[in-house]
Amino acid sequence: MSRQSYIRTELLHLPLFLQLFGVVALSMLVPALHGWSVRDLEAARAFLYAGLLGSIVFLMVAVVFNGRRVRQTPLGPLLSLFCAFLALPVYFAIPFVEALPTTRFLNAYFEMVSAMTTTGATMFQDPERLSGTLHLWRAQVGWMGGLLMWVAAAAILAPLHLGGFEVTAQAEPGRRETGEANRSAPVDARARVLRTTKALFPIYAGLTLLLWLLLLGGGDSPLTALCHAMSVLATSGISPIGGVQEAPIGVTGEAVMLLFMLFALSRLTFSKDTVTATQGGLRTDPEFRIGLFITLAVPALIFVRHFLGAYDVDATNNLSDAGYALWGSIFTVLSFLTTTGFVSEHWGTAQNWSGLNTPGLALMGLALIGGGVATTAGGVKLLRVFALYLNGTREMERLVHPNSVSGAGTAGRRLQSNGAFIAWIFFMLFALSLAAIMLALTLAGSTFEEALVLAVASLSTTGPLTEFAADTPIRLIELSGAAKGILCAAMVLGRLETLAIIALLTPDLWRA
Repeated sequence: MSRQSYIRTELLHLPLFLQLFGVVALSMLVPALHGWSVRDLEAARAFLYAGLLGSIVFLMVAVVFNGRRVRQTPLGPLLSLFCAFLALPVYFAIPFVEALPTTRFLNAYFEMVSAMTTTGATMFQDPERLSGTLHLWRAQVGWMGGLLMWVAAAAILAPLHLGGFEVTAQAEPGRRETGEANRSAPVDARARVLRTTKALFPIYAGLTLLLWLLLLGGGDSPLTALCHAMSVLATSGISPIGGVQEAPIGVTGEAVMLLFMLFALSRLTFSKDTVTATQGGLRTDPEFRIGLFITLAVPALIFVRHFLGAYDVDATNNLSDAGYALWGSIFTVLSFLTTTGFVSEHWGTAQNWSGLNTPGLALMGLALIGGGVATTAGGVKLLRVFALYLNGTREMERLVHPNSVSGAGTAGRRLQSNGAFIAWIFFMLFALSLAAIMLALTLAGSTFEEALVLAVASLSTTGPLTEFAADTPIRLIELSGAAKGILCAAMVLGRLETLAIIALLTPDLWRA
């Protein structure tokens, strides 16, 4: 065996968490180079030193593991994923604090957890407080978190029937199926992660590069275009200028971003490695169809509501404002449905046009529904909503024809019965988690309205809700230390979902 093959083999057999640590240590060279190019030497030095220190630690620990083969358990990769979202932000926050010494480490850790989980909630509502290098680092961490979820969905969550796959699986959540095809020697989880990364990374990076170039052509600055491109693909909603509404790209640029948000509605838009409910492509994919229906139906209802308000004040003759109001609603609805959280520059046009305020409760509802299974979007997921819809329609049919037999086929009957049952369990767990987080936040000093918005924003990984869902924007930096810690835990819970956490805490599944 050649030296290169030996090194590649040993790196492959390292613990998954250590592999992720080595990758993020090397990734710190990107903001270091950016800081050097824009003469932000203090930030460049902080990221360079942190990256070198992390690389040295990685090599030292890798040498310790040289030649050792760590015993793998079914839930081991899931535990590594959980540790990555909880522990890696500590490492991410070190250069952040060094480059911004005027903030506390807890605020930096919150910022990195928010970015890593693609939530996008920020402590720094004034973008001018952070340098361009720090804005790039926030967007980059969110982008890496989105890629991690793309890969983990196929390589970690799908084999364990978690993250939405439990709705269509035959086995119980957290367990592998026991069919003949699954009794053979299991595939190494780390090899599966590497294979999935090789397949999906070019797609993820290529789409980001394409969107960056399109936004550059639309008039954005290079840094703003790059941050927005990474945020759209990762559905993190991170912006260096305070949001898309502050960008000069106009309706054309927003239309381009809207097209790329469609990748968060269904995994079938970019991969067929984890088909969950259909083999007929996007045309028959229930998640994509429901997502498009919501994207068109909700703006239509909002538009009609505003139109009636405008009719009362005799403002219906301004058709240009009506068109901009409709477009602002479509863009914003899809953005919050995919848990991105970007707001169109014409979102306020609808309010100005009719004189009515659009309630933030609609945005919270969209974020709770969320995007597709195995995408970067958070929320409850469209497939679970579809399973409950099928079950509801089937129960109404049985009220009329009690002895009827469902003609939905094998997959449809699975969704109508066991799939809907598991989806309902998830809904109940989600509701209990929401109530528990709200209670904890109120005990930490938040008002009921703030606690509701913060709990929904963290569990659905839609950070911009803190700015647009409440009557007045919530200043996260003014929260108590306990409230910030609660939100960090809630964001990790919302990213991995309650069923995955329960699987990690179940001793029987570790022995499965």
